[in-house]
Amino acid sequence: HLSLYRGTRLILKKVGEECAEVIIAAKNNSLSEIRYETADLLYHLLVLLEDRKVDLKELAEELESRRK
Repeated sequence: HLSLYRGTRLILKKVGEECAEVIIAAKNNSLSEIRYETADLLYHLLVLLEDRKVDLKELAEELESRRK
């Protein structure tokens, strides 16, 4: 279980780093940077969701429920 914990910690670290990079890109008002960094963030969020066994269908349902 320790190796899984380390893996999860690294994933969380990457998500945090990518969040900060999206914020910086937005602050710099660079559309190309925003696209690039947001793609990185989305990738690492997907890795996190897989690691935590979050079903993308359930996530989509959650997002849909917020539209109402």
